[in-house]
Amino acid sequence: MRVMVMVKATSQSEAGKMPGTELLAAMGKFNEELVKAGVMLAGEGLHPSARGKRVRFSGSQRTVVDGPFTETKELVAGFWLWQVKSMEEAVEWVRRCPNPMEGDAEIEIRPLFETADFGDELTPELRAQEERLRAEVESLGKKQG
Repeated sequence: MRVMVMVKATSQSEAGKMPGTELLAAMGKFNEELVKAGVMLAGEGLHPSARGKRVRFSGSQRTVVDGPFTETKELVAGFWLWQVKSMEEAVEWVRRCPNPMEGDAEIEIRPLFETADFGDELTPELRAQEERLRAEVESLGKKQG
């Protein structure tokens, strides 16, 4: 199962406070463990929401809203994509993670939808398209890596 592991933003991360050398080293070591275990598919930190934008949809209308966004507890400061056997395995990995912030921090784990989750609504044609697109993305990643 694939999961997205989201490090929730804090007032410090939203202020643009960068992690210190000690935390960067600890996270680097943790990420190495994830890679060696075949768990980590991707992972990145995100700039504060002040550098972001949101696009709101209302029917055919699109409205662009500039950051910063006020609800810090709802924002994400970084993420990983992991391949794990179960949600329990993901929780165990998060328990081993260094605290990603100087003070209190929260990490959220959410499963990704897999092709099988869509049932009969995903027609054979849509399934073939999905598989083709995944193969193209994987191929692009190999070319860029």
